[in-house]
Amino acid sequence: MSETDLQRFGRRVRAERERLGVSQEELAERAGILRTYLGGVERGERNIGFLNVLRIARALAISPGALFRDFEQGTAQ
Repeated sequence: MSETDLQRFGRRVRAERERLGVSQEELAERAGILRTYLGGVERGERNIGFLNVLRIARALAISPGALFRDFEQGTAQ
Protein backbone atom coordinates (compact mmCIF):
# COMPACT_ATOMS: atom_id res chain seq x y z
CA MET A 1 0.00 0.00 0.00
CA SER A 2 1.46 3.35 -0.95
CA GLU A 3 1.57 6.33 1.37
CA THR A 4 -1.02 9.07 0.77
CA ASP A 5 -0.14 12.75 0.67
CA LEU A 6 -1.86 13.26 4.03
CA GLN A 7 0.19 10.44 5.56
CA ARG A 8 3.38 11.85 4.08
CA PHE A 9 2.62 15.29 5.52
CA GLY A 10 1.74 13.77 8.90
CA ARG A 11 4.97 11.79 8.93
CA ARG A 12 6.93 15.03 8.37
CA VAL A 13 5.07 16.78 11.21
CA ARG A 14 5.78 13.85 13.54
CA ALA A 15 9.47 13.74 12.53
CA GLU A 16 9.90 17.46 13.20
CA ARG A 17 8.08 17.16 16.54
CA GLU A 18 10.25 14.23 17.60
CA ARG A 19 13.37 16.09 16.47
CA LEU A 20 12.45 18.79 19.00
CA GLY A 21 11.75 16.17 21.65
CA VAL A 22 8.25 17.41 22.42
CA SER A 23 5.04 15.47 22.96
CA GLN A 24 1.94 15.81 20.84
CA GLU A 25 0.28 17.55 23.77
CA GLU A 26 3.07 20.12 24.09
CA LEU A 27 3.18 20.85 20.35
CA ALA A 28 -0.60 21.16 20.19
CA GLU A 29 -0.55 23.61 23.08
CA ARG A 30 2.20 25.66 21.42
CA ALA A 31 0.24 25.69 18.16
CA GLY A 32 -3.11 26.46 19.77
CA ILE A 33 -4.81 23.34 18.43
CA LEU A 34 -6.27 20.24 20.08
CA ARG A 35 -3.98 17.27 20.73
CA THR A 36 -6.53 14.95 19.12
CA TYR A 37 -6.48 17.11 15.97
CA LEU A 38 -2.67 17.00 15.87
CA GLY A 39 -2.77 13.23 16.31
CA GLY A 40 -5.12 12.98 13.34
CA VAL A 41 -2.76 15.13 11.27
CA GLU A 42 0.22 12.95 12.17
CA ARG A 43 -1.72 9.79 11.26
CA GLY A 44 -2.78 11.28 7.91
CA GLU A 45 -6.45 11.31 8.88
CA ARG A 46 -6.97 15.09 8.70
CA ASN A 47 -6.96 17.29 5.63
CA ILE A 48 -5.26 20.15 7.43
CA GLY A 49 -6.12 23.77 6.65
CA PHE A 50 -3.60 26.44 5.72
CA LEU A 51 -3.85 28.35 9.01
CA ASN A 52 -3.18 25.17 10.97
CA VAL A 53 -0.14 24.44 8.80
CA LEU A 54 1.16 27.88 9.77
CA ARG A 55 0.39 27.32 13.47
CA ILE A 56 2.20 23.98 13.51
CA ALA A 57 5.21 25.30 11.57
CA ARG A 58 5.52 28.27 13.93
CA ALA A 59 5.22 26.00 16.97
CA LEU A 60 8.01 23.84 15.49
CA ALA A 61 10.07 26.99 14.73
CA ILE A 62 10.44 26.01 11.06
CA SER A 63 9.18 27.46 7.80
CA PRO A 64 5.89 26.07 6.50
CA GLY A 65 7.77 24.94 3.40
CA ALA A 66 9.88 22.58 5.51
CA LEU A 67 6.73 20.55 6.20
CA PHE A 68 6.33 20.01 2.46
CA ARG A 69 9.88 18.98 1.60
CA ASP A 70 8.75 15.41 0.86
CA PHE A 71 6.56 16.74 -1.96
CA GLU A 72 9.10 17.41 -4.67
CA GLN A 73 7.79 17.67 -8.20
CA GLY A 74 6.59 14.32 -9.41
CA THR A 75 6.43 12.62 -6.01
CA ALA A 76 3.01 13.80 -4.77
CA GLN A 77 0.06 11.44 -5.17
